[in-house]
Amino acid sequence: MGISVGVVTKGAKKNDRLAKYQSMRDFTRTAEPAGDGKVQSEGNRFVVQRHRARRRHYDVRLEIDGVLVSWAVPKGPTLDPKARRMAVHVEDHPIEYADFEGVIPAGEYGGGDVIVWDRGTWEPVDTDDPLKAIENGNLHFNLYGEKLHGLFVLIRPRRAESEKDQWFLLHKQDEYAEPGWDAEDHPKSVKTGRTNDEVAANPDALWRSDLPAAEAEVRMGTQQWEPPTEDEMAALEDLGAKGSWELAGRTLNLTNLDKVLVPGRDGEAPLTKRDLIRYYTLVAPVMLPYLAGRPLNTHRFPNGTDKPGFWHKEVPGHAPEWLKRWHHEQAEAGDVQYYLVPDSLPAMAWLANYGAIELHAWTSRVPDVEKPTWALFDIDPGPETSFDDLLVLARLHRTALQHLGLEGRAKVTGQRGIQVWVPVEPRYTFAETRAWTETVSKTIGRAVPDLVSWKWTKDKRKGLARLDYTQNVINKTLVAPYSVRPQPGAPVSVPIEWDELDDPELTPDRWTVRTLFDRLKSTGDPFAALLGVQQRLPNL
Repeated sequence: MGISVGVVTKGAKKNDRLAKYQSMRDFTRTAEPAGDGKVQSEGNRFVVQRHRARRRHYDVRLEIDGVLVSWAVPKGPTLDPKARRMAVHVEDHPIEYADFEGVIPAGEYGGGDVIVWDRGTWEPVDTDDPLKAIENGNLHFNLYGEKLHGLFVLIRPRRAESEKDQWFLLHKQDEYAEPGWDAEDHPKSVKTGRTNDEVAANPDALWRSDLPAAEAEVRMGTQQWEPPTEDEMAALEDLGAKGSWELAGRTLNLTNLDKVLVPGRDGEAPLTKRDLIRYYTLVAPVMLPYLAGRPLNTHRFPNGTDKPGFWHKEVPGHAPEWLKRWHHEQAEAGDVQYYLVPDSLPAMAWLANYGAIELHAWTSRVPDVEKPTWALFDIDPGPETSFDDLLVLARLHRTALQHLGLEGRAKVTGQRGIQVWVPVEPRYTFAETRAWTETVSKTIGRAVPDLVSWKWTKDKRKGLARLDYTQNVINKTLVAPYSVRPQPGAPVSVPIEWDELDDPELTPDRWTVRTLFDRLKSTGDPFAALLGVQQRLPNL
């Protein structure tokens, strides 16, 4: 918590003042803003962040000369004029940090959860030079926050030079003074209304340190992505077999645009790479909520689906720097180290150009990949399973979830199966969600034992379906909503409403890249109702 930063020097360049902060953090891992100098200084903002790291403390930050001059206060600021709080002068932070709320990964400096506990404006008292006052060890200032108000003092006792970063924070006796006032009695964020526990359980605000502050916050499950413009899509059509394409501020070098990747069906034309890029770019605003913030596994067919495909996880060395990556620190030597985390239309277009036909996102988010946010039921048909049988099994899942009081939706896979996705609060381990789904699955299976086999291998199932709860394991994924499947006609895995299980025209591969957008226009995205939903799994 305490770091020797020396004396704040008036006139020091902002980059120099942030050097200590930047040297202590790996911005490929932490969601904290790096401080790129693009944010305009307002000159008088303050923020207090409640930070649960190795020890809980409150970070009091005053905007001075283009950075946030900061003190860590273990017991938090108070309005009690008789209380004296120890404050440790720490490294300056970038202005963008005033909005940071989320989780710093374990193992990183300051690893833990952070909320914006209070914010507002401040003004120095009895000085026009607050940096000089700090250098002299005595700063009086007024705060105008949502929780903190009135006259405060930061004072450095006259002690040995080695203890120069130890300060005290006091509130003066004024109209806002309140005896016994304790920060711990006011635990919620003024930004989102969440507590540290809630942020730790669902860090739905990630921070893109490579973007300006106005664009840096990525709201997981609630963010909206703007669709491509007509001019951008027209430029894609105008390209020859290869060329550079400008999309959402990124330049993509596209190749082999007329190569056939997927054969057609029912007399339709085959799908080319240009068609795949077009599809994933147009569907990105609907699909990205199920991908953003999650490591990605891809099923690539760079030479088309008439040639064997292969699974690919590692981000290639030639990938552009702007693609968001996640470093899997727990990976063993020889395993995948860096995963792509799709977060934009250009990322989706790049994947399509890379021949990634199928996209499979993890069911957990970075940085806490050990806690899934989906519980999955995979209704895997056997050779003897009719679609009517499959529908019976899907309806039983619907009934089970209704009985348990849980929200969920079904999704046709684009091949033969149906899956059921249930959003869960990221408090459970994969072992816990797997055990829970196993219990539900086996209860359903007992209701129709003539339709279900629990044998592990298909050759021992006698053609029966399997209710596969084993997909609830880290880095074991199901096809993402709206992903293309490597089958003739390029069918798509599509979420459906429960009552569509009774639609006589429903088939698992009903929608393709050519018909999906009519479907979205008329029906919307049934899974959208699940985004942001956090459910506790009832005891069984």
